[in-house]
Amino acid sequence: MALNIVFIAFFVIAFIIALIKFFVDGDTTIFKTLVDGIFDSAKSSVVDVAFSLIGTMVFFLGLMNIAEKAGAINWLARKLNPLMKRLFPEVPDGHPVMGEMVMNFSANILGLDNAATPFGLKSMQSLENINPNKGTASNAQIMFLVLHTSGLTLIPLSIFTYRISVGSTDATSVFIPCVLGTVITTLASIIVVGIKQKLKWDAVLLAWIIGLIALVAVLMIGVSHMSAATKSTFSTISGNLILLIIIVAIIVGGAYKKVSVFDAFIEGAKEGFNVVLKIIPYLVGMLVAIRVFRDSGALGYIVDGISYVIHATGLNSDFVPALPTAIMRPFSGSGARGMMIDAMKTYGPDSFIGKLSSTFQGTTDTTFYILALYFGSVGIKKVRYAVWAGLFADIIGVIAAIIIAYIFFK
Repeated sequence: MALNIVFIAFFVIAFIIALIKFFVDGDTTIFKTLVDGIFDSAKSSVVDVAFSLIGTMVFFLGLMNIAEKAGAINWLARKLNPLMKRLFPEVPDGHPVMGEMVMNFSANILGLDNAATPFGLKSMQSLENINPNKGTASNAQIMFLVLHTSGLTLIPLSIFTYRISVGSTDATSVFIPCVLGTVITTLASIIVVGIKQKLKWDAVLLAWIIGLIALVAVLMIGVSHMSAATKSTFSTISGNLILLIIIVAIIVGGAYKKVSVFDAFIEGAKEGFNVVLKIIPYLVGMLVAIRVFRDSGALGYIVDGISYVIHATGLNSDFVPALPTAIMRPFSGSGARGMMIDAMKTYGPDSFIGKLSSTFQGTTDTTFYILALYFGSVGIKKVRYAVWAGLFADIIGVIAAIIIAYIFFK
């Protein structure tokens, strides 16, 4: 229902704004702009997004099948069962999906988006298999999705790369702010969804949360003492090395457990192509709606409105020029990336706005895209409270990012 409302609203709002621009402002190109955007985004959502997923989906789902047959997924699920069973009480103890979700979270933490997506789609399918109400998002699916949209990433390598590409002389200066922002967003996700689902906040769950915060703090303190060049090298090597170790460990572990490794790989890989075919309609629909909403100028009006309110309250409004990145982030990863790069080019990558835009990019993830992708892959039509819970956590993350930026960069 929520996605249906969002989909309709994007087109209706865009059309009304286009009519106003045509009749009031005399903009004779607005309709062409919107139609061109529809065709362009329809094409790019298939060619640039869906088709680009096929290779990674095929490879990593093949690896997942090897890991599952070798018992690695069950082993991982058992090790993290104390935390996972409290976050996902509806999932049976020791179910393989616990390990699959951990693989997804781990890939996200390392900033390995391409690896995280196949793990996440596999997790969502497994959750749907134990969902008693097919087509309606279960509590476990919503918790998993909202945690995923919080975008917990401890190595924001891509942001460093973009900052360097536009001439930053201090590309890794946003490292700690990005990590702090994404951790706060993730904790907000757990708290918001946990309250809604009435989770039991016992000593074990609180100990895990505090332990994770401490681990992140140690990592951040350690990295903060590195030089900029060392941070960049550490981020590049650690993320890719850990991913390579996981790949080799799964293959060698499968051979050790006497699994027919290549046959298991092919069996799992076949699922990848089918999953991508299934999600194409959902991707096209949502990405076209987002493009029309953006091209109409609606996003700009939202930013202008927020700016007006901030000025009217008398609060410091230095952060307002960076808001387009934060507002676009839940809707489109590439759109938010474009906004971030534009802000860095306009104000300078090492300016307050440039650094805040980078922090916004690293604090949350593309909520609507992930929702369409993951729920679409298993045919979820009733998303219940997933949209507002994800967006509420995003808002908390954005506010946190602004406060963090003022502390670090002002």
